[in-house]
Amino acid sequence: MAVFCGASGNKFLFSKENKYVTSWWPKPVEQILRSEEGIGKSPQQNQDLRKNYLHEFLKPDALHEYIPTMDSMVKQHLQENWVPNKEVKVYPLTQQYTFALACSLFMSIKDPGQVNRISEPFKDVLTGLLSVPINFPGTTYNRAIKKGKRIREVLIGIIKQRRKELLENKETRKIDMVTRLLQTSEYSDCEICDRIVGMFVASYDTVSTVITMCLKYIADYRHVYDKVFQEQMEVLKSKQAGELLNWQDIQKMKYTWCVACEAMRLLPPARGAFRQAITDFTYQGFTIPKGWKIHWSVHSTHKNPKYFPEPEKFDPSRFEGNGPIPYSFVPFGGGPRMCPGKEFARLEMLVFIHNVVTKFKLRMVNPDEKIVYDFTPYPENGLLVQLDRIA
Repeated sequence: MAVFCGASGNKFLFSKENKYVTSWWPKPVEQILRSEEGIGKSPQQNQDLRKNYLHEFLKPDALHEYIPTMDSMVKQHLQENWVPNKEVKVYPLTQQYTFALACSLFMSIKDPGQVNRISEPFKDVLTGLLSVPINFPGTTYNRAIKKGKRIREVLIGIIKQRRKELLENKETRKIDMVTRLLQTSEYSDCEICDRIVGMFVASYDTVSTVITMCLKYIADYRHVYDKVFQEQMEVLKSKQAGELLNWQDIQKMKYTWCVACEAMRLLPPARGAFRQAITDFTYQGFTIPKGWKIHWSVHSTHKNPKYFPEPEKFDPSRFEGNGPIPYSFVPFGGGPRMCPGKEFARLEMLVFIHNVVTKFKLRMVNPDEKIVYDFTPYPENGLLVQLDRIA
C-alpha cells in the first residue's frame, strides 16, 4: 500500500480517478455493508450506479425542497428531547435526529418504531467497520456482519413492499430515493438496498459527529458563540412567526459554516479513504504498480502547519475570504471526487445549529471530556451539556 500525503498528493488522487486509480474498500468492510451481489460488482459499476441515483436526489431543486423538512424535524426533535430537560447528551441526540431525517427523506419512513428497527443495528455496524476482521462469535467484526445482514433484511422487506405498491399503482407517497430507484427497472432489490445502506453510512454518523463537535466548540469559546448567535438571530428576526428556513436563509450563515469547517479540520468525521491502482503509474519518482492499494489521510494536511499555522488552534477565520489552499481541506474529498453529498450535509448541519443556538445557550458539564476515535471521532460520554433557555 502506498500512502499519499499533502495537498499535491490529494490533488493527484482526486484528479486521476478512473485513469490511474479507482475507489476501493477492504473486503471486510464490503462484507459488512454490501450484499453478496454488491461485493461482486466492479468499482466502476458501483460508481455508475451512484452517479445515476444521486443526481436526482442531490440536484439543486431537490436540496432547496429539503430545507423546510429539515427545519420542521429539528424543531420537533428539540421540543421533544431538549426542551423538557436541563441537561442533555448532545451526541446520541444528534444521531437520533440525523437517522430519523435520513429515513424520512430516503424512504418516507417516519414511524419511530420502524426507524429504531433500522437505527439500532447501525451502531454495531459502524463500530465494526474498521475493527480487526476476525469473523468469530463474540468479536466486534462478527457482530457488525450480523447487524449488517439484519439491516439489509429490514430494508429488502421495505423495498419489496414498495415495488409491489408501484406495480399495483398504489404508490401515493412522496417520491423518495427508494421510489426513484425502483422506477429505474435496471436495479435489483439488493442493489437498491446497498445504495440505501451506503447513504445511511455517509449521512448518519458523519453529520451527527460534525454537529456535535460544532456545538462543543461553540460552547467552549465565548467569542465564537457570540458571533454564531448574532448571525443566527439576524436570520431568525428576518422570518415571520412560524415561517420555516429556506435556501436564502442558509446562504446568510457564512460564519457558522466557517465554524463547521474548522470543526471538521480539527476533528474530521472521516479520516481518509482508499484507492486501487488500475494501471502502473509514476508519482514524484515512485512507481506504483497496478493492483497496489493506496490510502490518503486528511491529517496529512489538516494538521500540517504548512497549510494551517498553529494547527491545533480552533480558528474559524481560516475559512473566511479565499480560505485554505486547494486540496488542503478535504473532509469531503476534492476536485472531481468531491463528495456529492457535501451540500446536503451542509444544509443539515446549519439548520440544526441554527435551531439550537437560537433556543439555548450551552454550557459544558465536563469541559475536559475526551474525544475517542472509532470509525468517527466522538465524545467519550456523549457531550453532556447544560441548557440555558433563551427568552
